[in-house]
Amino acid sequence: MFRFGDYNWRFRLYWGWYVVGSSFIILFFNSGARYSFGVMFKPMIKEFGWMRGSISLAFFINMIIYAILLTVVGRVYDRFGPKWVMLIATFFLFIGHGLIFFIQSLWEFYLYYGIFVAIGFAGTSLPLFASLISKWFAKWRGFAISLSLSGNCLGQFVLLPIFTFITQNYGWRVSYLLIGLLMLIINIPFIIFVLKKEPREMGLIPYGLNNNEDETYKKKKPYFLKNENENDLNLKEAIYTRSFWLFVIVMFVCGSGDFWMITHFIPFATDKGLSPFTAGNIMGWYGLMGLLGVLAAGPSSDLIGNKIPLAVTFLIRFISFIIILIYQDVISFYFFGLTFGFTFLITAPLTATLLGKLYGFSYIGLISGFVTTFHHLGGGFGAYIGGWLFDKTGGYEISLYISALLALIAFASSFLIKEKRHLPRNVILK
Repeated sequence: MFRFGDYNWRFRLYWGWYVVGSSFIILFFNSGARYSFGVMFKPMIKEFGWMRGSISLAFFINMIIYAILLTVVGRVYDRFGPKWVMLIATFFLFIGHGLIFFIQSLWEFYLYYGIFVAIGFAGTSLPLFASLISKWFAKWRGFAISLSLSGNCLGQFVLLPIFTFITQNYGWRVSYLLIGLLMLIINIPFIIFVLKKEPREMGLIPYGLNNNEDETYKKKKPYFLKNENENDLNLKEAIYTRSFWLFVIVMFVCGSGDFWMITHFIPFATDKGLSPFTAGNIMGWYGLMGLLGVLAAGPSSDLIGNKIPLAVTFLIRFISFIIILIYQDVISFYFFGLTFGFTFLITAPLTATLLGKLYGFSYIGLISGFVTTFHHLGGGFGAYIGGWLFDKTGGYEISLYISALLALIAFASSFLIKEKRHLPRNVILK
């Protein structure tokens, strides 16, 4: 309560904003874990003499396991909420990164990073946080999702230069161990004490519902007894719509570009004469530009829908790939990192808002998890093919040409999505 003169004001922040803040902090530190892979890439190769394709395969395995688990995790999240899913995932992040400190062989890296860390990332993934936030907000949903996911971008901007410094001065083993400890210390308090699946758990309603909607929401049974809306499409029904598979194509292409950057940008830049610190600094700014992109994406989806932001994202990416293929000096690498970085997380808030608009929110965890599975299958493809083609050709040019072509395909697919509410086939037949 605040007192001023003869007046009292009671100020009580809506709990959904605490959920947004906690999601922001967790993703801030998780981003350091996810995006540090490129920082460790060459130091690990130097110590062990591994090929780039071999170490990229660890990232590919990670993406495959992660992608497969997203749908499973989404179903468990829809049923039980975020707490136990994210707690178990946090312990896998801690154990996986901690054990990397001790590795002496490639198979150990495949096991710890490829499997253990993948399980951890699946349970603390962007789609889960976007799905979580979407249930707390009816008004400003896109903005709230973007605000929470921006922690991922800001964390990359702040932490990547720090992990670059630690790796260069104390070694990649210390960096991985520190990442595991940070995950354990940061995640657990917020998961236990703040994150709730939906407002009903606390006797609240989604932020911004009008009076009529308030009464409807209050009469509904809890999520574990009844679906929120019988006309919402489940995954089986959604896959019969063309828009679903067009968006799957978009997400596959998005993932292939994202994780090519995470895995190969720093090795690519240092191959062309940039120092590790300069390359790491560009990736930090890449993350900060992602913050601008994700903050723009949510409000844009609220105002003009999802198709235009999606299409613009892949047009920017196509232009960026072409420029870096032609010009490869320091200025060009900064331009490439900044422009590509702006598009980096735009699809994250748009996934929840678009799929919710198309199919409803009753099964948003499962549907978004399934779609994001293809995003990370694309990520594994982009990361592995980049390393494999480098070993075959001695450069990254062919993989960049492939990425540019895929960006054009995603650009066209974005426009073909029918951005309207889809109904179950039995409802349509009536």
